[in-house]
Amino acid sequence: MAGLKDATAIVGIGQTAFARRLPEDERTLACRAVLAALDDAGIAPREVDALASYTMEETDEVELAKSLGLGDLTFFSKVGYGGGGSCATVAHLAAAVATGQATVGVAWRSRKRGSGPRPWTNTTVQLPTPAQWTRPFGLLRPADEIAMLARRHMHEYGTTRDHLFNVALACRNRANQNPAAVMYDRPLTREMYMTSRWISEPLCLFDNCLETDGALACVVVSRERARDCRSRPVYVHSAAQGLPAQHHGMVNYWNDDPLTGPAWTAARHLWKHADFTPQDVDVAQIYDAFTALVPLSLEGYGFCDRGEGGAFTEGGALETGGRLPLNTGGGGLSEAYVHGFNLITEGVKQLRGTSTAQVPGAATCLVTAGEGVPTSALLLRN
Repeated sequence: MAGLKDATAIVGIGQTAFARRLPEDERTLACRAVLAALDDAGIAPREVDALASYTMEETDEVELAKSLGLGDLTFFSKVGYGGGGSCATVAHLAAAVATGQATVGVAWRSRKRGSGPRPWTNTTVQLPTPAQWTRPFGLLRPADEIAMLARRHMHEYGTTRDHLFNVALACRNRANQNPAAVMYDRPLTREMYMTSRWISEPLCLFDNCLETDGALACVVVSRERARDCRSRPVYVHSAAQGLPAQHHGMVNYWNDDPLTGPAWTAARHLWKHADFTPQDVDVAQIYDAFTALVPLSLEGYGFCDRGEGGAFTEGGALETGGRLPLNTGGGGLSEAYVHGFNLITEGVKQLRGTSTAQVPGAATCLVTAGEGVPTSALLLRN
């Protein structure tokens, strides 16, 4: 890992509009996001020789390369587990560039989750083995599974709905500053939160992420190449993936402690290879498909002790000016839900000094992928 530390940088970011329904297909959205990222970096499409995305991505490397006129590809990868793979796409490119397998890498995610089908509604395929033991008994959706973890955390540690509201409010407040956010002009109040309908108790409507159409991309090059690119580089300081022993997706049934999820495994590796600690992080982009994932991640990545994730959110801790400003573009809860890729691009904006909710003097940023599934994380610095 010493060879990866600050050896590569994100030099370009791009995105499409975000909406519940966009007319373009996923390939078109992907192409637009990638072209925007390359233009941001000042790099021609023909120079791209590496690609990374998600196994759930519908636009494959062949189609993207042909559509954009990319050069010969010498590295390409896809990462599984939905939102758990977001940061790993950048990590794979960083490793490829640092070891000479490629020179210019592009990671992307394009999705029509707003206007498209919900994944768990497909009854034509056989359930994976773990789901055969849960879905027939009512755990049909990710919301149902995370609701179980949330209830367990409430029971063991006294976490409350007000703590989850603090997460939802921080994300919404930042979205209200971000014209690109789906919820830009829609403030959230405690009354709205507390009186909203249940999705899967104890998770209400505002504990759940948006359903969004959109695409994002970023460009990764070597530290040396980054000096000559158009935009200010943001360095990949440390990267990690995490899959704990005896893991069972979302619910962690077979772990000794269901509340010790993949974040804990990823965090140990992430911090082991970093020159700074959680206390040195200026701003965090924490995966927020559900509000309950944030307290779990705060604990897993070392910002507080076990059971203190809920209490950590008190007193405006996640707001601008708090001890850990969070999801400053609005996150999956209020900007857009594109499997967490907007958290990567927002981390880059913060360290460039161009965020719509800029943290003064931000020099370090943690970005995390989905907790509850095999996951990944990045430490970025400027």
